[in-house]
Amino acid sequence: QVQLVESGGGLVQAGGSLRLSCAASGRTFSRHVMGWFRQAPGKEREFVGGISWTGGTTSYSESVKGRFTISRDNAKNTVYLQMNSLKPEDTAVYYCVARRDLGVRLDAGKYDYWGQGTQVTVSS
Repeated sequence: QVQLVESGGGLVQAGGSLRLSCAASGRTFSRHVMGWFRQAPGKEREFVGGISWTGGTTSYSESVKGRFTISRDNAKNTVYLQMNSLKPEDTAVYYCVARRDLGVRLDAGKYDYWGQGTQVTVSS
């Protein structure tokens, strides 16, 4: 069982930056693919990015590629999402996710564990 707790959300102006953190419980964190999804009001949940067990492979949605960076520290059981050049359309609740199987997946249904989410609001 893995429990995920996100932090770092908040209000930022367009063009600014935020770093989200996700602290995971459980001794098998290093054997889980980690990722981030987001959901804006009235929209479906959207894949943001994912990272492999070792951190050697990352994947991003086209909408955030080049602006967001996902990383992990297995010694601290923590995954991060560095968000730069934020836009108003990045406003959403951001969820940390984990899956036991290999490979980053874009389908939300492929993830076994979800955090409660943290709100990110980007003002114009």
